[in-house]
Amino acid sequence: MSDIDQLISQIPLSQVARQLGVDEPTAQEAVNAAIPALLGGLGANAQDPAGEASLMEALGQHRRADDGSPYDVDAQDTADGQKIVHHIFGSNTDQVVNQLAGARGALGSGMLAKLLPLLAPIVLQWLANKWGQRSDGGVSRTPSGGTGQAPAGFPTNPDAQRPAPQREPQQQGGGLGDLLGGLLGGGSGGGLGDLLGGLLGGGRR
Repeated sequence: MSDIDQLISQIPLSQVARQLGVDEPTAQEAVNAAIPALLGGLGANAQDPAGEASLMEALGQHRRADDGSPYDVDAQDTADGQKIVHHIFGSNTDQVVNQLAGARGALGSGMLAKLLPLLAPIVLQWLANKWGQRSDGGVSRTPSGGTGQAPAGFPTNPDAQRPAPQREPQQQGGGLGDLLGGLLGGGSGGGLGDLLGGLLGGGRR
């Protein structure tokens, strides 16, 4: 099972179905569309040094211990999620939603617009754990050497237990961008670039 498919398997479909007012097979299809889109948007933004630095700051604020248990979709802060989605896609948010909906006939744009903010904090939490596992042990630091507070755009998570270990930004396309590219290289992330194309990276680029 690929990393991205493992994340998808940790999303409780019964909660998603209830939130969206659909059956579980439709909820599964919606999750399969939304999670690669969120990771693809994060990966596109991470290709830009400023975007990578901003994202790593946010990961430090959203890390949680990952024991492989299901995430609680019902407990997610949708206001936090809306801010994350806007930061990822920027002015392209509506176009991303419409493109995803158009590619999957069973999904409406309203459904995906509601789901993305529910899943966005979960995706950041999961990615923060992945980045923490990849980063070397030792002193945790932010890319800028600052306070560790998330910059404007990526909201902080007051329940975060500890920041994720960070590395200094590497040259364009390296570091966190490489990790995200690798995650999207298999499993349910295949073909995302062909579907969304230039819409990805509409946030901090």
